[in-house]
Amino acid sequence: MKTILVPTDFSATAKNATDYAIELAKQIQAQRIILYNTYQTGFNVIADPMIPALGALDLEALKEGSIEALENFKNELKDSVPANISLETISEFALLTDGIIELTKAENINLIVMGITGGGALQENLFGSNTINVAKNVKVPVLIIPQNAKFVKFDSVLLACDFHKVVESTPVSPIKQLLDATKAKLFVLHIDNINKENAQDVKFESLMLDTLFEGYHPEFHFSDDPDFTESINEFVVEKQIDLIITIPKKHGLFDNIFKRSHTKMLAFHSHVPLMVIHD
Repeated sequence: MKTILVPTDFSATAKNATDYAIELAKQIQAQRIILYNTYQTGFNVIADPMIPALGALDLEALKEGSIEALENFKNELKDSVPANISLETISEFALLTDGIIELTKAENINLIVMGITGGGALQENLFGSNTINVAKNVKVPVLIIPQNAKFVKFDSVLLACDFHKVVESTPVSPIKQLLDATKAKLFVLHIDNINKENAQDVKFESLMLDTLFEGYHPEFHFSDDPDFTESINEFVVEKQIDLIITIPKKHGLFDNIFKRSHTKMLAFHSHVPLMVIHD
């Protein structure tokens, strides 16, 4: 994980996520942090032929504002970024998710760090949409930082797993990269209050997962608590977990993942960062 992308809109939540990314970069010995801002006009600049000049001026003003804000933000951060980590800025006229997808390829991004604002349903819909949309559509691991979370060195990592076809669906490589970089202990939590009768399947899948992470000595735990988010949060407190990893899937526990799903709720209500890694 040598290059970290930090999308920002310069809000307090985004700035907190940036501070978190800098501290994490120190722990995992990342080489680059890219601050990324996208800008858009409030209207389609070619939709109204009567005001082309206004559209062009509006776009240029947005561009200049984005670049200036990024440079000011970079200057604010420079004292907290060690010399061995390059702090860069990129400003683009683009939709955020589309821009990030292209940038991950062009800049070989290994990790994306974004903030999220929790609270009531209105806040979740308005403030969480960009982060959730990125986590849903971008294949690079996305680390979601709760708005008030402060960096804590990753010593204990929790993988929330549904134990369904783990060999085919577990993104082993990026998880191992994270464990290697942080030297963190891996906990695995399976929550299922529906399919209790499939104990044999759970036993087999847990054995497969243990084999996938041979040498990392994962510690397995099981829960049938019907409140998924509360069960995760209680486990986080009990085991002093520093990071939750979840894997979006099209089946099993994570059906319709970003439609009021367990993982979306967890993203808004977790007390610690949540990393979304696609299979």
